[in-house]
Amino acid sequence: VLVFKKNRSTKDIFFIDASNDFDKGKNQNTLTDAHVDKIIETYAKRENVDKYAHVATFDEIVENDFNLNIPRYVDTFEEEEPIDLAQVEAELK
Repeated sequence: VLVFKKNRSTKDIFFIDASNDFDKGKNQNTLTDAHVDKIIETYAKRENVDKYAHVATFDEIVENDFNLNIPRYVDTFEEEEPIDLAQVEAELK
């Protein structure tokens, strides 16, 4: 969802990564009222939310060469548990 405002007083951009907010359907995914409410509430608050939303300053956008891809600003990476190689080796033996 893109929201454009003509009369803005700031140059920052608010990113929301709502790519996981949907219900899977057979032929088409759907947004529930709860998903829409979450997006609207986050937009209204305009605050950083870990792994969901980020307010990027103009300097941050310049630093990223004006790249506006959401993953550049909203980190949704989930760190995996480290693998115990000694245990894996023992299981293989």
